[in-house]
Amino acid sequence: MNNNQTQNNNTNIVPLWEKYTLTIREAAEYFHIGENRLRLIVDENPRADFILTNGNRVMIKKKLFEKYIDSVSEI
Repeated sequence: MNNNQTQNNNTNIVPLWEKYTLTIREAAEYFHIGENRLRLIVDENPRADFILTNGNRVMIKKKLFEKYIDSVSEI
């Protein structure tokens, strides 16, 4: 039964590249940008389209953040 539970837990993991939104930690890993720098970007752009808040948790909309990165010359 324990082995069965382990298999069920592994099948629920969604790869980062398939997620619509990413946490700050996931976005840092995916985009190779530091967590502190991402938090600074969020603080500097509080109304940006790529930000989604869930309570006090900040989520990054992956595709919109990719467009933001394409539009800036420096992060």
